[in-house]
Amino acid sequence: MRGEYQMKSRVAVLKTTPETILDDYRKLMRSVGYTDVLDGSADVLLKINVSWHHWFPACSTTPWQLDGVVRTLLEDGFDRDQLVSTHNRTVVVSDKVGERNNHLVQVDEGLHGIRKVRLYEPPVKWVEYEPKKPFRVLGDIFPEGVKIPNVLIGNNIIHLPTMKTHVFTTITGAMKNAFGGLLNERRHWTHSVIHETLVDLLRIQKDIHPGILAVMDGTFAGDGPGPRAMIPHVKNYILASADQVAIDAVSAKMQGFDPMRLDFVRLAHEEGLGVGDPREIEIVGEDISDVDFGFRQTETFASRGQKAIYHGWLKPFEKILLRSPLVPWSYLASRAYHDLFWINLVGKKRIQWAKESGWGKLFQRYGSVDTIPPLKGADD
Repeated sequence: MRGEYQMKSRVAVLKTTPETILDDYRKLMRSVGYTDVLDGSADVLLKINVSWHHWFPACSTTPWQLDGVVRTLLEDGFDRDQLVSTHNRTVVVSDKVGERNNHLVQVDEGLHGIRKVRLYEPPVKWVEYEPKKPFRVLGDIFPEGVKIPNVLIGNNIIHLPTMKTHVFTTITGAMKNAFGGLLNERRHWTHSVIHETLVDLLRIQKDIHPGILAVMDGTFAGDGPGPRAMIPHVKNYILASADQVAIDAVSAKMQGFDPMRLDFVRLAHEEGLGVGDPREIEIVGEDISDVDFGFRQTETFASRGQKAIYHGWLKPFEKILLRSPLVPWSYLASRAYHDLFWINLVGKKRIQWAKESGWGKLFQRYGSVDTIPPLKGADD
């Protein structure tokens, strides 16, 4: 029995190039009728994804993704003052370092001069959210109440994820992008029930946002143990949808996974929060019926340790290890593995390969606003 929400199940998919990317983002967003989705009288929060403070291809929101979305919004009548670049804090990743290294601050501040909010800094306040019906899991994990940032309530949100795999959810995309924004630094408490958590968060979003859009970048796509220690591939795709479940389902199918076997997609579909069955999704743009990247979810040494805590032999010690004064050990272990060991031993070679590609060269141009390309066919 499908649930209570009516939702759009159209997903736009376009092939693109570094030379046409900004124009293609404009076509992409308009092909899903995004102006009918967003409330033109409310602010538009651009939910940035910084999965790592290093630049690593497919890992974080790309500068051309943010640039293309902002330019399209401004062209289509949204005021600059309505647009808000939105960041969350992560205990193992610095969003402030990450937005510089990923050439995002060069876009939102340097090129467009739009507002910025960090959900963990004043004037943002975290207020208790009262669900209309019991949560699947969040009520048990946070019995004292679920708090969310007040700035999210009553405003539109555009999620800006990338196409990539994930060690906990197989793939990560639009639904997972809300994880950092709606929950505070204790959100790692939910990792053992991450699929149900994402469904609870989608239900919150549908209640607090007048309009929700997801614009996904797959110019680079990440295979393996995402969201950081991945094998990047040039794929040249971009996607958009007002249905977060549908866009994640299409992304999963393109990567080579059965979306209805991903619990967070299936549960959201069954609850009527979106469409997860590809047979029920309208694809506009490219014919992707034969697209299969052949990606696989794999593990790192760090993720195996985490899963031992969440689901394995260390499960009896989960609260001691992750909800007590001992918890900093896990942050230090993650930082040491990813920032000292993996990136120097493996990651830098992949970064150098990416820099030599067309997208890598475009990324380097975004390091300075003076070299950011104009929007093809526009007057600015």
